[in-house]
Amino acid sequence: MEEKGLNIDIEGFNAEMDNQRKTARAARGDSSYMGSDDGVLNKIPLEVETEFKGYETLNCEGKVLVLIEGNNFVKTLDKGQKGIILTDKTPFYAEMGGQIGDSGLVLSENFKANIYNCKKNISGKILHFVEVVEGTLKENDVVTLEVDQTKRENICKNHTATHMLHEALKEVLGEHVNQAGSYVDDDRLRFDFTHFTALSEEEITRVENILNREIMKVYNVYTNVMSIDEAKSSGAVALFDDKYKEDVRVVSVGDYSKELCGGTHVKNSGEIGLFKILSETGVAAGIRRIEAITGEKSVKYVEDKNIFLKEISAVLKCGEKDILNKLSSVVATLKEKEKEIQGLKEKLTSGVEDELLNSAKEIKGVKAVTGIVKDVEGDALRNLGDKLRDRLGEGVVVLGSTANGKVQFVAMASKEAVSKGVHCGKIIKEVATVAGGGGGGRPDMAQAGGKLPEKLKEAMDKAPIIIETLVK
Repeated sequence: MEEKGLNIDIEGFNAEMDNQRKTARAARGDSSYMGSDDGVLNKIPLEVETEFKGYETLNCEGKVLVLIEGNNFVKTLDKGQKGIILTDKTPFYAEMGGQIGDSGLVLSENFKANIYNCKKNISGKILHFVEVVEGTLKENDVVTLEVDQTKRENICKNHTATHMLHEALKEVLGEHVNQAGSYVDDDRLRFDFTHFTALSEEEITRVENILNREIMKVYNVYTNVMSIDEAKSSGAVALFDDKYKEDVRVVSVGDYSKELCGGTHVKNSGEIGLFKILSETGVAAGIRRIEAITGEKSVKYVEDKNIFLKEISAVLKCGEKDILNKLSSVVATLKEKEKEIQGLKEKLTSGVEDELLNSAKEIKGVKAVTGIVKDVEGDALRNLGDKLRDRLGEGVVVLGSTANGKVQFVAMASKEAVSKGVHCGKIIKEVATVAGGGGGGRPDMAQAGGKLPEKLKEAMDKAPIIIETLVK
């Protein structure tokens, strides 16, 4: 680029990316709920407050403050009904910052409901989306809220992994790498970042190796609440500054990673287990995306790959280390066999040439060869048409063939035949239509396909008639 007088303005690019992030965050606000402003969810009284206990526990008691069913505030929710509840305390994390909401149970002595999602409304109220499976829930009931532990643990693994991935990418690609978005659930993680080109296989492997090496150091993961200025001074990566209030939560993975984050995380990096990148793609100009898995998902992924390798080894009758060599040998053998088959087909068609030429008819002063050949397709059919036209001298050739349950047509004409009105494209179009297909081409050459092998003879019987109508 320097040779062409071009430079990359990294600082300018990062400044524009920051502006874009701020614009997006300002538009979205501090809510994970995307409903209309005048809906019931945004008419919840301002004095309703929920204390989030989910950083330190996965279950707690809470008092039911608000019940919503459909677009109405209600006093009860009965078995079979779906609704939304708000409590004074909750261990449920509401979808935010790219992390999905928790799911689990809410229950009491005579009541049980599944909490299948957790979000916030436009003013930040924590909404539990529930489906009642037993009993009746009433306003002011005291209930126990229990987060699905396995799901939360997997979410935590993936979320902490995104923080560490950010650092690993900077180490491999450079300091210009910045987070441009993320999504974390219990199955996988998705991480968008600024970079100008696709990652090579070598770079992807380096990122994986670095991340797994750091994970195995079993860094303690700890959080501190501090002012935004203190966080920046401590070296924390401040993503989307404008979304944070005066006091912020800083999540540190040992000395390896330090970021502002309100999400949930593992207690130490070792809990993440194996980290495995599934894909790396581009999602916008200058934005790349990595999708990855951790923990048991990664172990299962590797196990499935190993089983697949063993199955391939069994089919190829070789050890796993010899698979590539064996495959290369098989591919080379197949190519040789294809050449042999092609040669045999050409020998067979050479015998057909004389038979077809002997069947040539003269139609209004134009010699025409029309006929059906079996199991000749693609290049072989075109080559046969070429040879017949050359040997015919002046005239037109129309061939039909069936192979693998499909019909193929080809037509070739000499310059003299074209000058007398022959048009291969028009001939082929009408012939192929009879066999349930279509196609066309130039006056001197055309090809088409069909779906009805049983109609091949009928289609080819029509060729001389079409030629007769075209010749002047």
